[in-house]
Amino acid sequence: MNTNQPPRIFDDAHASAEGSLAKNFVANVFSWMVVGLLITGFVASYAASSGLYVQLVGSGGLMMWVILLSPFAFIIAMNAGLQKFSATTLTLLFLAFSGVMGLSLSSVFLVYSMGSITQVFLITAGTFAVMAFAGYTTSVDLSKFGALLFMALIGIIIASVVNFFMQSSMMEFIISVGGVLVFTGLTAYDTQRIKRIGAGVEYGTAGATKLAILAAVSLYLNFVNLFLFLLRLLGGRN
Repeated sequence: MNTNQPPRIFDDAHASAEGSLAKNFVANVFSWMVVGLLITGFVASYAASSGLYVQLVGSGGLMMWVILLSPFAFIIAMNAGLQKFSATTLTLLFLAFSGVMGLSLSSVFLVYSMGSITQVFLITAGTFAVMAFAGYTTSVDLSKFGALLFMALIGIIIASVVNFFMQSSMMEFIISVGGVLVFTGLTAYDTQRIKRIGAGVEYGTAGATKLAILAAVSLYLNFVNLFLFLLRLLGGRN
């Protein structure tokens, strides 16, 4: 027996502190993600039921493209402004982004039945929860899959652009299946990455809040895209 080893009480305490920080950070990230989804769902439902979406899109001009592309502008602004913006500004941008996303997704309520949307949402929530739990608890390093998932995502985007002109139902099915697989994997990957980020931040600081907002955006986009691809596969149209 080696008696020269130092006591491990301090190592254990440090590991416990890191685990607590990671848990608090991840909980904060998921809380913001849920807030964003609630805002998106409310705005999408209201814009569709009130006729606001149809009115804006039907007005002609560039409004349809503004509605579709403005969420990307918010994403770019939030990522570019991580160092420059305050935590409050970044939070307000995230809330505005969630609302704009809701407006751009209003067409979902016009194309698919409410029962179908509800069913697919529950399937998405269950799948997302399982994969997030797997990513948080697994001891397997998922970072090596990150590059593969990102390349697959680029492939799906390119294929979607091509199919926009081809209008192939078979290609749309393949893209949808691929999208489900990619965003299912990204959910586990991002959750593990966020857990590791949380272990290295000082919880409660402005920097931690800003990182939590950007991490929430990642999970939010995973959830929304997983929902949309599943809706293409399983959704019943009006």
